[in-house]
Amino acid sequence: MKRIALLSLLLSIVGIPMNAYRLEPIRFGNFSQWVSREITESKVIGGNTKTVYEIAPNDHIVGNEPYTNAGGSPWATSNVYAKVSGVVKASNTVSPFVNGADTCARLEAKMENVKVLGLINMDVMVAGSIFLGRVFEPISSTKGPYSKMEMGVPYTKRPAALVYDFKVDMPESDSRTKSTGFSSKKTLPGRDNAEVYVLLQKRWEDSNGKLYAQRVGTARERYDKSIPWTKGHAITIHYGDITRQPFYKPWMGLLSGERAYYARNSKGKLVPVEEVGWAPDDATPTHVLVMASSSCGEAFIGTEGLTIYVDNMAFGF
Repeated sequence: MKRIALLSLLLSIVGIPMNAYRLEPIRFGNFSQWVSREITESKVIGGNTKTVYEIAPNDHIVGNEPYTNAGGSPWATSNVYAKVSGVVKASNTVSPFVNGADTCARLEAKMENVKVLGLINMDVMVAGSIFLGRVFEPISSTKGPYSKMEMGVPYTKRPAALVYDFKVDMPESDSRTKSTGFSSKKTLPGRDNAEVYVLLQKRWEDSNGKLYAQRVGTARERYDKSIPWTKGHAITIHYGDITRQPFYKPWMGLLSGERAYYARNSKGKLVPVEEVGWAPDDATPTHVLVMASSSCGEAFIGTEGLTIYVDNMAFGF
């Protein structure tokens, strides 16, 4: 007993938990490599050149070209090249951030301003998000934001947790702003949250090309206050139906209807993935979704300045 107590004391001193996970890093999840893109916006909205970042092997791209995941990176971001009715606009809410000797990802909620011919001002609230998947550029409208991106990548393992380092900067505000650029800004009550989650799904396709899924595993955490740098934070992945568990919240539930994410079917068409139920506790997934975001609500709603920093994302076994 004395030896066990001494071992526990030594481990606590050097900061090594006795229940440490065996980590499987997510590719490019240390966020030390970035592609920078120079996109020139249309003259009608000022003609500025903006730098937009993507998570992939270091590179620099000049020109208004659609981006496709480079170098085998599984990561996509909310940074986009948009071309709506012939007008080019760029948005950058995710960027590299130097944290001491390391580089991490900084995800910010901000207001994008668009001034048309110096006469019309439009503000659009955008959140910073990273996720496993792909965005299909150029973005041609603000309608149906999920239909412009493919969420999730093939994955058949059953990790116990998602492990990462993070920090949250939360403004002293108990309100959110809704602003789509096409209507007046609205102030909504309630503080927005930053969020990190991992969802495991077992997907299949019917004869009509529709995609369905059972939810295999769930880990979802939200942050409503500032949090200092936290190393090796782990959120436990719970398998099977969690609706009767004491930790369950409605926002951990199944994704269907307007909440469904999209993926490509066997014909290459982007279609919703309808979650139709909870998988058995011992089910094997076919896909994994991982996302971190500076907002947890609907598109174009957020708290300006809310920022989450993430680093060293890995699956824990």
